[in-house]
Amino acid sequence: MIRSLSSLCLFFCILAATCCIMHSPVHAAEAPIQVEADHMSSTEKSNTVLFKGNVDAKQKDVRIRSNEMTVYYTPAAKAGGKKDTKTSQQVEKLICTGNVEISKQEWLGTSNRMIYLAKERQVILIDNAKAYQGQNMVSGEKIIYYLDEGRSEVVGKRTSATVGDAGKKESKPGRVNMTIIQK
Repeated sequence: MIRSLSSLCLFFCILAATCCIMHSPVHAAEAPIQVEADHMSSTEKSNTVLFKGNVDAKQKDVRIRSNEMTVYYTPAAKAGGKKDTKTSQQVEKLICTGNVEISKQEWLGTSNRMIYLAKERQVILIDNAKAYQGQNMVSGEKIIYYLDEGRSEVVGKRTSATVGDAGKKESKPGRVNMTIIQK
């Protein structure tokens, strides 16, 4: 009995693996997006959906959490004055605010505000932007993360300082801060 049960389990595992190999993989940009929140409101006129409260969105291996998320999408195509039900609407961009966290595999980005540009597959973290890879951390005024390339750019803050007795204000370029933990 145990032997036949284990053979049956092995058969289903092989069948599942074969089915996965035979189907072409879904590209990350085309994968379905699943969003959960405490509240949602949609405005057809402006092609937006607003999610509020404990927002948790997932697309393949990318996860976004925030207090609020506004999804901007393309308008439905019109054929002869009627909306075409066959044409799907596409996400153009997302704007998240409040306690933003975005993760992809071992990469984690946090900020108070985030803009996601769907066509470019870029995440822009603004306002207290930080990125973590394992125990290492980098921070700056803005972090741009390229989802498909797995690379990021960090821009330092611009600071204003009073220099000398004349009280002359001078703008100085900011710095990027990074902490690397070595084992």
